Amino acid sequence: MKSLLLTGALCAAALPARADEPVIEGATARQSGGGWTFSVTLSHPDTGWEHYADGWRVLGMDGTELGLRVLAHPHEQEQPFTRSLSGVQIPEGTAQVRIQARCLVDGWGKDTYVLTLP
Repeated sequence: MKSLLLTGALCAAALPARADEPVIEGATARQSGGGWTFSVTLSHPDTGWEHYADGWRVLGMDGTELGLRVLAHPHEQEQPFTRSLSGVQIPEGTAQVRIQARCLVDGWGKDTYVLTLP
């Protein structure tokens, strides 16, 4: 029994620790010229250059990446914060998209935000 507990403890120690994922607080979309402009508000407990929310992306409902917004610096003093991405090409007839946020340390969040297009 003792060796089983030790093995479990060693396996748990080998797993990467996941901090709080970036949370998408809200999103909007509007047609702009020949594409779409997305504005996404997200929050994340940024601690500085070593750990911050570093991007978000627009996905089709099938998981196809339609647009990527890279966030180039931490937002420790600005939470939540909103950033936009223009020129996103959305396939004709698309009614909804998903938004997914990324953290520099933990990668893409497991949760997505579903946005119904106007």
